Amino acid sequence: MTGDRYSKRSGHSNKDRSIERLIVALDVSDPGRARELVEALSPLGIGFKVGLELFLAGGPQFVEELAGRCRIFLDLKFHDIPNTVAAAVRSAASLKVWMLNVHAAGGRKMLAAAREAAEKADHRPILLAVTVLTSMDDQEMAETGCPGSAADRVVRLARLAEECSLDGVVCSPLEISPVKESVPGHFITVTPGIRAAEEDAGDQSRIATPAGAIRAGGDYLVVGRPITRAADPVEAARSILADMGINR
Repeated sequence: MTGDRYSKRSGHSNKDRSIERLIVALDVSDPGRARELVEALSPLGIGFKVGLELFLAGGPQFVEELAGRCRIFLDLKFHDIPNTVAAAVRSAASLKVWMLNVHAAGGRKMLAAAREAAEKADHRPILLAVTVLTSMDDQEMAETGCPGSAADRVVRLARLAEECSLDGVVCSPLEISPVKESVPGHFITVTPGIRAAEEDAGDQSRIATPAGAIRAGGDYLVVGRPITRAADPVEAARSILADMGINR
């Protein structure tokens, strides 16, 4: 039943979750460099994330080009009134991307409008809700008018996203287990904030190692700079895959 529900929502089966569990964030401003990374890393069987920086540099046609070669997670975090977000989801889905996301903080009506737009798309993407950015800690949450812990807010927003029939959430590795305990098993987690034990956290506050995130039940892990800025991105990706228990 769980697998059927997931398949009907997203057009992808549970079996799909066993491949491309590593998503490389193409956080570069040069489309040419992004193409080089995709060419080098695609044989490892991984997905790729296109965020604001690369989207603004390459544009929708570039995203569509990449989506024709590999699985693309379009990470633009739509957050606006329901009609605007629905229109944005329709446009993003037309690029044939694998995943895209909206901000859960947009509320129930916005999430429902996004889900309806995704379901009507010819190419139904996996639709995710962003919960709390991994760069934020509890103090920063309080400064924005959200008292309590980041973990509590993540779980609250995950429940809302599930009630609105989205496919999953973007959350830090520290919230994977609480999300999995709070929503049905079909609900997926996509997790940035992944760092090797010896690496600097950079601008991330809530982080874990690849192995730690997998042990917590993470479905997909997003890794950017530790791979894209490595002297040998392929070897760096292989090392992270090995830590995830995947040999390539």
